[in-house]
Amino acid sequence: MYLDNNSTTAVRHEVWETMSPYFQEYYGNPASLQHALGRQAAAALLQARTDIAAVLHCQKQEIFFNSGATESINTVLKGVFQRYALKGKHIIVSTTEHKAVLNCCEELQKLGAEISYLPVDEQGAISLSLLAATIRKDTILVCLMAANNETGALHPIQEIAALCQAKDCLYFCDATQYIGKLPLFLEHIPIDILCLSAHKFHGPKGVGILYIRRKSKPIQVHPLLHGGGQELNFRGGTQNLPLIVGMAKALTLAAEEGYNSTYIRELRDYFEQEICARIPASHIISQDVPRLPNTSMLVVEHLLATEIMSQLPHIALAAGSACSSASRAPSHVLLAQGMTIEKAKASLRVSFSMLNTADEVATLLALLPNVVERLRAQSPIWQLVQAGIIR
Repeated sequence: MYLDNNSTTAVRHEVWETMSPYFQEYYGNPASLQHALGRQAAAALLQARTDIAAVLHCQKQEIFFNSGATESINTVLKGVFQRYALKGKHIIVSTTEHKAVLNCCEELQKLGAEISYLPVDEQGAISLSLLAATIRKDTILVCLMAANNETGALHPIQEIAALCQAKDCLYFCDATQYIGKLPLFLEHIPIDILCLSAHKFHGPKGVGILYIRRKSKPIQVHPLLHGGGQELNFRGGTQNLPLIVGMAKALTLAAEEGYNSTYIRELRDYFEQEICARIPASHIISQDVPRLPNTSMLVVEHLLATEIMSQLPHIALAAGSACSSASRAPSHVLLAQGMTIEKAKASLRVSFSMLNTADEVATLLALLPNVVERLRAQSPIWQLVQAGIIR
């Protein structure tokens, strides 16, 4: 039973059927316009770009294909820092950004970048007034995600974009968790740069998009990869056409189906209501701010999330971000929200998708409380809590 959809999602059958012919039948290089297979590939590439632009409500010339959000983040942070050095070296990020952003910023600091880390409150929300006060004349980039990958908390991207526009600095939005779960109309939100990965919305792994808005004063981003002039000379390397075609299909399906957000939210809300009623000393993180419809970060106090997961080996859950799972350290997101190390390590993420069912939620609700009760019965700490000696 798979409930770790913020880490990755299953490729939908329709997506696989769309992309599979491009591995063996229509395998031409889009740059090889001298023959029919190459021209056919170029046409498929253009159609994918057009379809994605239609979903995101932007121009197809604003879309650049790459390997995914991590590449986009490195491209933007390093590329903007290089191109805008004459204006300044100041970049603003939040303390709850993805590790790809935070680790890249650490590298840029070694090169002279000045990074301001915007704090969040206990719900994961930023202060727009503090952001406004933090932006300076030498601020070259504000990098704030649309939705947090661990808690699902949403940032007010419309207001952030408008603020950055008024302050004349670039806004880069990591929309990796947002796109495919909720609609986004780039013609109405003045986001300058945005990235996403296909595997978060039932597309294939290893492919993504970097969106760069076309403006009268062109946005300057130094390329990360130089090559044969692909992607309007911005990203070298032969395009991975099967994956790009699959990504376009996955995003188009998501939009046509209304992102299934009502159905997924109902699953999530039922789970949260029931699980907190059935497990004493448990609660949902970031429940009081706008969130993704599919994400629940559950704190089961006085237990380790890894202990719980080990007792449910047939259910795919997560203790924080998949990109940080190799680390034994508690979630930097939850610590930034003011949680103790103990509670951060007691946090379990459940993330749903359109492929999950009410029966699966019922199964989890039947199993998880029993596991928690059994583990707590063996815990001296829980006995002390029950006796009122500790809280």
